[in-house]
Amino acid sequence: MSGYGPLLPVAIEAVTRAAEDMRRKPPGALTAKGDRDMASALDYEIERDIRELLRIATPDIGFLGEEDGISGSGELQWVLDPIDGTANFVRGIPLCAVSLGLLHHSEAVLGVIELPFLGNRYAAALGDGATVDGKPIRVSQTSRLSEAIVAIGDYAVGEAAAAKNRLRLALTARLAESVQRIRMTGTAALDLAWLAEGKLDAALTLSNRPWDMTAGVAIAREAGAQVVDCSGIRHDANSSATLAITPAFTSDILNILRRVSQTPPPGQSGSRLSS
Repeated sequence: MSGYGPLLPVAIEAVTRAAEDMRRKPPGALTAKGDRDMASALDYEIERDIRELLRIATPDIGFLGEEDGISGSGELQWVLDPIDGTANFVRGIPLCAVSLGLLHHSEAVLGVIELPFLGNRYAAALGDGATVDGKPIRVSQTSRLSEAIVAIGDYAVGEAAAAKNRLRLALTARLAESVQRIRMTGTAALDLAWLAEGKLDAALTLSNRPWDMTAGVAIAREAGAQVVDCSGIRHDANSSATLAITPAFTSDILNILRRVSQTPPPGQSGSRLSS
């Protein structure tokens, strides 16, 4: 077991508790967080509960939650998305997750993701491999881009959404010409878990919020995925994008993204990557 493996039981306990709340309780009142973005009362309740559980169990480890921010400090930091895919959860769409990861400085070193309504739990610690429901998993053996199923993260909302979405839409169009199918599930944690299990061949998100990505990046890497940013550099918490890909066609995906980013939008003389 790695140096981080002993922390898996407390992470699993936390995620199991959160997932049970999602199955038993309604979303409750919704709070607007910005343009077409929201959190449910249950998001806040789960985050408070898990923050306190981890404060007691691991007092020397800091905590970052999507809803209420940072508490504590140190080289290690828990990172929680209490409900990844809140919009799905509120509508009764079962594609949502609890995502709890651990950062060592800016490196994802442990992750647990539970899909409460699909009945699966994914877990990994650096050096120990990745599992689903306790069974080892590996990324797919897909070797041809034309056979790949690729998930793309949600389109942007809020400030500068139109500019950000020009690249996302162009990438979608270019991939549609090359891959077998494109999927948009509405939850980055699920995308990364399914990539690790081999259900997807790439999970591409042109942003990098740590609560969305930390657990899934740790799990995907331990399952054999390459996880990089738009320039192909190894992904960490400071990257501007999160591209998790089956190794056989990482270069193909990066080349498509580069070509798309260098193609000017109609009426403009140039374009560049925008997260």
